[in-house]
Amino acid sequence: MNKIIIIKAGSTFATIRQSLGDFEDWISRAIASPSAKISVVNVLEGDALPSVEMLSGVIITGSHAMVTDKDAWIQVLASWIPQVVERNIPVLGICFGHQLLAQAMGGCSDYHPEGREIGTVSIKLTPEGKKDRLLGFLPDDFIAHATHAQTVIKLPANAVRLAENPFEANHAFRLGASAWGVQFHPEFSADIMRAYFDEQTASLLREGIDVTELQAAICNTDAANTLLKRFMTLVQEAV
Repeated sequence: MNKIIIIKAGSTFATIRQSLGDFEDWISRAIASPSAKISVVNVLEGDALPSVEMLSGVIITGSHAMVTDKDAWIQVLASWIPQVVERNIPVLGICFGHQLLAQAMGGCSDYHPEGREIGTVSIKLTPEGKKDRLLGFLPDDFIAHATHAQTVIKLPANAVRLAENPFEANHAFRLGASAWGVQFHPEFSADIMRAYFDEQTASLLREGIDVTELQAAICNTDAANTLLKRFMTLVQEAV
């Protein structure tokens, strides 16, 4: 099997990282595949993106950066993504990765007009989502952890919308047969979600967010947490 890479597009808060690990650690644990050869490419620290011919799967992490930032590494990554999609290499973008995948393929990502979504949220599969190879194994209605201020404002022309909720119209989409973006965090545990609230309580209150109610609603998201393992199954089937 060729390489499976996690593109590290950012890090969590330092306090969370010290106690619970970082994005790539959570993804690797959720994959739970000791036989998979997974490498981390830290684009923030200048790691070069590999030739797509070497790859069998790609996961793009979340980030505290914004897709609308003009940082050079974001532009380089956005230029590289279409090569992966065009070769039908399985790719999964999570949160920031979801937004950048959409932007790189002709969509538009920007700040959500209604502000931030954070907490354990309810999400519903669309009719196409129920038939999808990756998301279709989930319940029609499921819960997942989310934290984002930006969103996919407009999907790429050929994208298929797979999941939604009243706040977020584009919680998941697919491009072609093998590229997916999910706005929610399938790698988050309830402890991680609680830690995000602990870290940001003051700023969330300033935004007018009812922290107490949202914290009380945090719970395990067992179905959503199986998504990364399912993605690895599809990667292995594609080889």
